[in-house]
Parts: sequence; structure tokens; C-alpha cells
Amino acid sequence: MIGIDIGFKWFIFVVTALLATGSSLMMVTRKNPIHSALWLIVTFFSIAIIYVLLNATFIAVAQVMVYAGAIMMLVLFVIMLIHLEWGKAQPAPKYSFPKLMGGLITVMFFLQVLAGIMAYTNIGKKDTYTPEMLASMGNTQAIGTLLYGKYVFAFEIASILLLVGIIGAVVLAKKIKD
Repeated sequence: MIGIDIGFKWFIFVVTALLATGSSLMMVTRKNPIHSALWLIVTFFSIAIIYVLLNATFIAVAQVMVYAGAIMMLVLFVIMLIHLEWGKAQPAPKYSFPKLMGGLITVMFFLQVLAGIMAYTNIGKKDTYTPEMLASMGNTQAIGTLLYGKYVFAFEIASILLLVGIIGAVVLAKKIKD
């Protein structure tokens, strides 16, 4: 994105950030899970555009291919496999204990994120991967070196969690069918 005016980058960032925020709000407020999944895809694409603006092209492509492609296909597959009954559910009471607890947890999570943002200070620490080193070796090699070197344990734990999620979805679908 060399040669593009900073003002234009800022405009694209603001529009994309607003689109990501709006689509994520639409995702969590829809009653139809298919519509929620489609709004989640819009959110994934918006985040990928922000990654491109940050010159993290590998992460942007991975975001589109892995999340907007493969993971969303799994989500849609699970939604179709479970075959949710739309009209048979009884309306939940306006104020119930689970809704109250969910709201409380949401507020606590928001306050934690806000405290983390307020406490974050980036003083420009020099690390192993300086901008000059990244320019010489490339983003993909640097990410691969970190992912399969320093953070291999976290990478494997994430893959196990995804596997457990898929197995759980199949078990839930099987229980509903039986």
C-alpha cells in the first residue's frame, strides 16, 4: 500500500472499522443463526481489510481463507446439521436469571477490555523482529518461525480446542436427532 495517501488510508480504516463494528453488532442481535453467520463473514472480511492496511498481508489472506472460508463453512454445516426449530421455542421471559448473568458477564468483560486498553503502553521496545529484519525476510517467514517455534504449544492447544468444538457439535446434533 505504498504511495497511498495517509488520509485515504485513515478514511478506509474508519469506514472498515465502522463496518466491522456494525456487522458484529448485527451478528449478535439476529435471531436467525444463518443471518448471524453471514454478518460474521462480513466482519471477517472487514478485519482482513484492516490487516491489509497494517501491511500484514499474510494475516489478511489467512483471515479470509481460514475464518471466512473454512471456519464459517463448519459453522454453517453445524447450524444445518442441528436443524434448529424456529417456531417451536417458547418466548423467554423478558428478565430472567440467565439474561441477567449474561449481561453482567458482558459488562465485566467490557470493563476488563477497557482497563487493558487504558493500561497498554507501547514504548517502542526493540524486539528480535525489527522492521528491517521483517523487510528482509518477509511477513510469512517471520510468522511461520514464531508460530511453529516460540508459540508451537499455543498453536497445538488451539487445534485441540477446534477439534473438541467439532466433536461437541456432532454430539449435539446426534442427541437432537435421536
